[in-house]
Amino acid sequence: MRAIVLDAPDRPLRAAELPDPEPGPGELLLRVRACGVCRTDLHLRDGDLAAGHSPLVLGHQIVGEVIGGDVEAGARAAVGARVGVPWLGWTCGVCAYCTSGRENLCARAQFTGCDRDGGYAELTVADARFCFPLPEPRGAGAARSASAAGAAAIGGGATAADPASDEQLAPLLCAGLIGYRALRMTGDAARVGLYGFGAAAHLICQVAVHEGREVFAFTREGDGAGQRFARELGAVWAGGSAERPPQPLDAAVIFAPVGALVPIALRNVARGGIVVCAGIHMSDVPAFPYADLWGERTIRSVANLTRADGEEFLALAPDVPLRTQVTTYPLDAAERALADLRAGAFEGAAVLRIA
Repeated sequence: MRAIVLDAPDRPLRAAELPDPEPGPGELLLRVRACGVCRTDLHLRDGDLAAGHSPLVLGHQIVGEVIGGDVEAGARAAVGARVGVPWLGWTCGVCAYCTSGRENLCARAQFTGCDRDGGYAELTVADARFCFPLPEPRGAGAARSASAAGAAAIGGGATAADPASDEQLAPLLCAGLIGYRALRMTGDAARVGLYGFGAAAHLICQVAVHEGREVFAFTREGDGAGQRFARELGAVWAGGSAERPPQPLDAAVIFAPVGALVPIALRNVARGGIVVCAGIHMSDVPAFPYADLWGERTIRSVANLTRADGEEFLALAPDVPLRTQVTTYPLDAAERALADLRAGAFEGAAVLRIA
């Protein structure tokens, strides 16, 4: 099969011909149709996170078609069905975390595109227990006309794209799921700040607005385009990450991997507020005065996701309805997609179009 692999940290991805993967017991063989490009992929490529093996096939926002494997032994889809594969790729099922609804914290967990080869390839295998059934798109070829270099017109007020297309669904499988779990950790916060308005924030902004919350979007300094994008999606205010919002926040979710944002966000939440750090990696958090935390403010992190998160979020998505702003790339341009993500060269999410 054709694949894009990571040989070592901080080295460019390369194209490779690999043997077709062979599914084991309880696993499905998938033809990859699309795979979202996530900042976690960038952290792995740049060496911020350790890869489980090398060479490694990145990618954990996989939309695939079941073409074989163990479709009867506990599988959730038949041959020909379309499924989504998220970051959480396997858990032991027997530890205290797994048996108490906290499988996201399983110490033996394996992660797609990190411990298990992922979706930057024509084929992949996945544990059937961790594959989400996905609805079929409205029609063959729907929303597949986006060029490799440009954005598909499927964000903001666009109506032409099929919300169930491969490109639309792929970012939901991590950006959406992690963002949704982070938003749930804010409880019933009425005023929510989102720091870093990328793939996850542009989806969760839509969910929060759908729920009647007020969203305050914080972008890179001087990012007027990103701030306009946030307002188009329903944010009541948008500004730079160092700016003060016009009123105190009840909660803040930090998607940007910048530890210095934690004390900034703390100073912007009201007493009793919460700051949720939604990334898997973040630079060091600088020291800050205890007074910034005092007043029963809370800081917490988000770790991975559960299958229950996925089922709940994917059921909610069509009710919002969620629209993903997507820039598509061919598989061979995966390194360029990561470079564009690093540079903030697009709004929303990037997706590799594979089949």
